[in-house]
Amino acid sequence: MRILLQRVSSASVKIADQMISSIEQGYLLLVAIQATDTQDDLDYLVRKITGLRVFTDENGQMNLNLQQIDGQILSVSQFTLYADTKKGNRPSFTKAAEPQFAEKMYNQFNDSLIEAGNIVNTGQFGADMQISLVNDGPVTIWFDSEKL
Repeated sequence: MRILLQRVSSASVKIADQMISSIEQGYLLLVAIQATDTQDDLDYLVRKITGLRVFTDENGQMNLNLQQIDGQILSVSQFTLYADTKKGNRPSFTKAAEPQFAEKMYNQFNDSLIEAGNIVNTGQFGADMQISLVNDGPVTIWFDSEKL
């Protein structure tokens, strides 16, 4: 699994100019699944994201996690994080999981985040979405469970 996490002061998802989901302070997660991902990959990333301390405390230090600031997650599926651009000018997405498996894992991932005590809103799997965000910091962190 690959996840691009952005600390945001707000983020939203629109489909065909209709708002379907939004959050205030928290994380925008762009989530990609590959065919070889397992429950272990999913569990690892849920632990890392839930425990990640990138919000500032009273001393101005990045020392607080999402739950400590009552933040939320906006989780958006994005298979293009597995783009291979080594050959030619058109990316290949052969490492990305087939849609049926990817959707199942994406839903399990979001359910596991909720079970860990997070408030999670989502985009719509497989849809053409317009994402708006205000990156706070900016803080952007890349997770790849394959590189454990």
